[in-house]
Amino acid sequence: MMETKKFYSNGKLLVTGEYVVLDGAKALAVPTKFGQTLEIKDDTGFVFHWTSYDKDLSIWFQDIITFQEIISKTKSETSSSIKNKLIDILHQAYKQNPSFIDKAKGYDVKTHLTFPRLWGLGTSSTLINNIAQWLEIDAFELLRKSFGGSGYDVACAQTDAPIIYHLEDEKPFFEKVDFNPAFKENIHFVYLNQKQSSSAAIANYLAKHHHVDKTIAKISAITNEAITINEGRDFALLMEKHQAIMSDVLETETVKERLFPDLKGVVKSLGAWGGDFVMVISKHNPKDYFIERGYTTILSYEEMVL
Repeated sequence: MMETKKFYSNGKLLVTGEYVVLDGAKALAVPTKFGQTLEIKDDTGFVFHWTSYDKDLSIWFQDIITFQEIISKTKSETSSSIKNKLIDILHQAYKQNPSFIDKAKGYDVKTHLTFPRLWGLGTSSTLINNIAQWLEIDAFELLRKSFGGSGYDVACAQTDAPIIYHLEDEKPFFEKVDFNPAFKENIHFVYLNQKQSSSAAIANYLAKHHHVDKTIAKISAITNEAITINEGRDFALLMEKHQAIMSDVLETETVKERLFPDLKGVVKSLGAWGGDFVMVISKHNPKDYFIERGYTTILSYEEMVL
């Protein structure tokens, strides 16, 4: 009977520092109770038989990737963008550790998300960290040379506690922090019903790149302060300040101005503005407010954060 190797990585939410984390700002990020598993069995044919399952066990990707496609980074216009991105990741993994292809005859691979894929909690980062665990390679290098991004999501994938994360000379630095707000019953996470592309959002930010030195200092200060606050009102005001700063940088109105101007509370974008989850800080439970407006995926802090 063939042995199945199994790996798991946590999903993520970026509480502070979206976009400017790319420029070295300190960011507060939390791992989620949701993530992704990777199961690998030896197979034959010098190919990967790859199947990816969504939370409801439906197959969202299935294909065969040959070893040769990975070694030569052969991508086809007729192949799906997902297959081509997988070839990118596996080619970089091969450069970091060629033995998984050079010494193998084939693999059967299954990935399982424990959150709906459209939630944007880290389908790519959890996969990259799982592959890195399997091959015992540097997950941050794998991300940087295949998918791109700051790497905070990979740090969350491998850490079971909130972290403060930043880049120095493109190298990741992060530390676990004691972020367990006394007011967490006043924090909810609401899905905006539209998947946001991280890579597209980053490209848009870089295209609008301003002189960000002052912004980096302001956001880093907010991140440092966020983990010391004991009162929900103070935290809400701090997150409102963060939104205002980033609204100026991105030249975009805040999500509250755009969608929820009459909400009594603060709405903070998490990660790419315009989609995925937002964090809502309010004295009263906001579920009815959002359900009335068609936003039915609402999770408490306890339900979401590891």
